[in-house]
Amino acid sequence: MVARAATVAFQGIEVVEVDVQVQVSPGMPSFRVVGLPDKAVAESQERVRAAFHALGLALPPKRITVNLAPADLLKEGSHFDLPIALGLMAALGAVPPEEAANCVALGELALDGRLTAVAGVLPAAMHAAERGLGFLCPAAQGGEAAWAEGVEVLAPDSLVAVINHFKGSQLLARPEPALAEAGAPGLDLLDIKGQETAKRALEVAAAGGHNLLLIGPPGAGKSMLAQRLPGLLPPLTPAEALEVSMIHSVAGLLEGGRLLRQRPFRDPHHSASTPALIGGGLKARPGEVSLAHQGVLFLDELPEFHRGTLEALRQPLESGRAAVARANAHVHYPARVQLVAAMNPCRCGYLGDEALACSRAPRCAGDYQSRISGPLFDRIDLHVEVQAVSAADLSLPPPREASAQVADRVARARDVQRERYRSRNGSPAIASNAEADGTLLEEVAAPDADGRRLLTEAAERMRLSARGYHRVLRVARTLADLAGEPDVRRLHIAEALSYRRIAPARG
Repeated sequence: MVARAATVAFQGIEVVEVDVQVQVSPGMPSFRVVGLPDKAVAESQERVRAAFHALGLALPPKRITVNLAPADLLKEGSHFDLPIALGLMAALGAVPPEEAANCVALGELALDGRLTAVAGVLPAAMHAAERGLGFLCPAAQGGEAAWAEGVEVLAPDSLVAVINHFKGSQLLARPEPALAEAGAPGLDLLDIKGQETAKRALEVAAAGGHNLLLIGPPGAGKSMLAQRLPGLLPPLTPAEALEVSMIHSVAGLLEGGRLLRQRPFRDPHHSASTPALIGGGLKARPGEVSLAHQGVLFLDELPEFHRGTLEALRQPLESGRAAVARANAHVHYPARVQLVAAMNPCRCGYLGDEALACSRAPRCAGDYQSRISGPLFDRIDLHVEVQAVSAADLSLPPPREASAQVADRVARARDVQRERYRSRNGSPAIASNAEADGTLLEEVAAPDADGRRLLTEAAERMRLSARGYHRVLRVARTLADLAGEPDVRRLHIAEALSYRRIAPARG
């Protein structure tokens, strides 16, 4: 007789069903797991054996074979412990076989039989709901699994609770959906004195979802500006919160199994490798660009990142997804992010300051800025020079406009964009101006005659690429939305062009 249990494997955030087949047959006593398991899965036999011993269950002196089908799919992770134990208990008659076969199970076993948290519970629960199966996970992640509608979720704290529930001696209540607590009040624009041009650009970036590059000397406030962008963005919609939480679930980063409610802000160090930023590694895990999905990816000291790592960003920024290709895996992760980058104008940071600039200026600026390739530079919508803050600025009273006031204008502009694109594509797939392109952009952001003339002349003088041309239109459309105007006019084109006046020096 072969007993069965159900579980899943992960390819990105996609879920692949895995059939756990357990056979107890006559022969030399052994316990073997087959079906292309990795080291963590192969070691599950020892954790299962120890957990059974802790519960007073003895494995029979027979040949125990566990097959994880499909056998040609690599199985990774410790979450296979619980389904293997469940299938084995069904084979031994400790739980009804039909109950084990109709329940998707994930969980790692401690040596004393307790169930500990694993990655990927949320997408696995969604898969169970689609298949009409039950779902079994550790108690610590019951609140995460409970967001899947139409599925019976069981969240025991130990293996003995699983046995008692299936035997009817203990009833496990359905866990309540868990939501992350609202964070403390975010950083506010009231903290920044001066920098009116940069704050205006920050508002435009938030309103249209545009990428932003801040260039200025050390201490000018570039990082302060970037850290305040999340406070200007609208809250996550329920669909966005679920999508973001699924990525963090696969990465094992959902604290307490609680669904995220705030937009992510990721700021990796400039020593980050390509797999850390884009995704990959031994198990093809999501990188920072995917963990920042529907949020902000802040890259401080942009030229200090490895050249290959920056170049790998080009495809996710354009397509909104990160492709991770390895010999044993080819997966895709969502990566619709707002890139905010900051850099000094040169290595010493004081280009243009006769008292502080190094002796190699201005040549050092060309060498430093040329570390950023033209194609990557072209994918950034807003280029802003952040000037040094003077002592006179610091002595001024705090600004009168707080982040909440700017966020209200941003929310109104985002609502306009959402309705605009819903009426044209029949779905909320495009939610902001930064995602519009091609024919659609020409339709919704067509400037008036004076604006078209200005854009054409500027494109020739500034030698804008086709991508740069369209990004000017995107920004101009956002400026018109902020002003509450239905049409893009010359004034909007002129301001949008002012944000593309910086070009990396080549030397």
